[in-house]
Amino acid sequence: MTNMSLVTTFILMGLPHAPELDTFLFGIFLVIYVLTVVGNLLIMLVIIMDPHLHTPMYSFLSNLSFIDMWYCTVSTPKMLMTLVSPEGSAISFPSCVAQLYSFHFLGSTECFLYTVMSYDRFLAISYPLRYASMMSGRTCALLATTTWLSGSVHSAVQTTLTFRLPFCGPNQIQHYICDAPPILKLACADTSTVEMVIFVSVGVVASGCFLLIVLSYTSIIHSILKIRTSEGRWRAFQTCASHCTVVLCFFGPGVFIYLRPGSEEVVDRIVAVFYTVMTPLLNPVVYTLRNKEVKKALLKFKDSHVLTKQ
Repeated sequence: MTNMSLVTTFILMGLPHAPELDTFLFGIFLVIYVLTVVGNLLIMLVIIMDPHLHTPMYSFLSNLSFIDMWYCTVSTPKMLMTLVSPEGSAISFPSCVAQLYSFHFLGSTECFLYTVMSYDRFLAISYPLRYASMMSGRTCALLATTTWLSGSVHSAVQTTLTFRLPFCGPNQIQHYICDAPPILKLACADTSTVEMVIFVSVGVVASGCFLLIVLSYTSIIHSILKIRTSEGRWRAFQTCASHCTVVLCFFGPGVFIYLRPGSEEVVDRIVAVFYTVMTPLLNPVVYTLRNKEVKKALLKFKDSHVLTKQ
C-alpha cells in the first residue's frame, strides 16, 4: 500500500499530569537531561584522554555513553517543549518519521551493544590469559560497527512499516514521542499485520539479546565461583554488577511496553520515562560510582585541569 497520508502535523499529548505541575516537571526533566548529557560527555572525554582506558570494555562503554546522550536528546527536548507551551506539542510528519527512526535506531543499537558488552565480560573473566588475542582491537571495532548497522536496519524496518500506512483522520498521538504503537492507532487502515510484524521483530531482538546476555552471565558466574580467593571473586563480580543493573533497567520497561498483550496509553507513557529518561542517566552514575578505574581517571582528569588553570 502506498502512503496516502493527509495528515501533515501530529500533536504529541505528552505525559499525563495535572496542568499545575507543568513548571515542576519541566524543571525536573531539564535537570535530568542536563546531567545525562554532561555525565555521558564526561565519560567519553575521560575514556579518550586516559590511555589506561583504551581497552575493549571502555571502548564499548564510550559507545554506550554516546548512544545514551543522543537517546535522551531524541525524546526529552520535545517533551520539555510540550510542557511549556501548547504550540510545542505539534510535530510535523517528516519530523515524526525522523524521531521514530532515531528513537528505535538508538534503542536497538543499545540493545545489541549490551549483548556485546556481556560477551566481552564473559571473555575477560572466563579466558583472562587469552582475552587480549580473542578481543583484539579489530574484533572490538567489528563488533561495535555491527551493533550500529544492526540497529539501523532494525529501525528502518519498523519506521517503513509504520509510515507506509495512510493517516487521514485524528492526529493526536497519546505519547510524548513518536513511537510505533500509539502512531499505528491513528492509521486509516488495518494495522494488524504491521503490529504483528513489529511485535515479532521487537520480540526476536529483545528476547534474543536478553537470552545471550543471560547465557553470558551464567557462564561468568560459573567462572567466578572457580576463583579461589574471595577478593578475586569480589573484583570479578564488581566488574559485572554495574552492567547487570543498567541492563535490567533498560530491558524491563521496554519488554513491558512492546511485548505484553494489550496497551494502556497512560501506563505506557509513564513506564517509557524509565528507559527514555532515567536509563541514560543511570549509565554515567553507575559506571562512575561503581567503577574504580573510571573514578581514578576522573580524579586524574580533574587534577590535571586544576593544574592547567594554575
